[in-house]
Amino acid sequence: MKPSAILMILGSLLLLGLFYFPLWNIQLGAPQYPDPMGMDIFISGIEGEEEFDIQNIDGVNHYIGMKKIPKPAEMWEFQVFPIVIAGMAILGVLLGALGFFKKISASWFLGWFILMLVLGLLGMYDFNNWLLDYGTDLDPKAIIKLTDSEGNPINYKPPLFGTQKILNFTAHSYPRTGAYLMFIGMSLTLVAWWIRKKALKTLK
Repeated sequence: MKPSAILMILGSLLLLGLFYFPLWNIQLGAPQYPDPMGMDIFISGIEGEEEFDIQNIDGVNHYIGMKKIPKPAEMWEFQVFPIVIAGMAILGVLLGALGFFKKISASWFLGWFILMLVLGLLGMYDFNNWLLDYGTDLDPKAIIKLTDSEGNPINYKPPLFGTQKILNFTAHSYPRTGAYLMFIGMSLTLVAWWIRKKALKTLK
């Protein structure tokens, strides 16, 4: 049972990588920008891939009425997400320690995984809603107003995942190191549950 407990602790600790590595990345490329502009999205804020990327993206967005890239204090998510991730990491380590001393059943490991999975899906849903608002809530006084064939304002929402053409820009949206660490960590906790469950069945 000790291997399962160690895997549970290790998997939980990998979540802490989200405090140092970006969770997601969005890049915008166009003929006039041979070097794409990029945003690294952390659980505590958004940073440009290069020094002036955020400034350049805000400058382009200004002409079509899009909002500026939010600062950490302007989004509640950047205040709450670090607390949630730290809490889940601590909880996972605690469960691993209790499992090490055979104080809990395998179901606790699975419960942690399911809770983390639900929180992750809610986070993706919230992120997609932010992208939708970011790409559709336009300033009516914008310098450039573009509409579709039916006269409706164009949707500038970047994709949640994948590549999409937006006017003369190509937007790329993909996970980054933090997301991969979280996925590996969650996978380890699922393996920990399976090993512990199998070991308990063997003892019966």
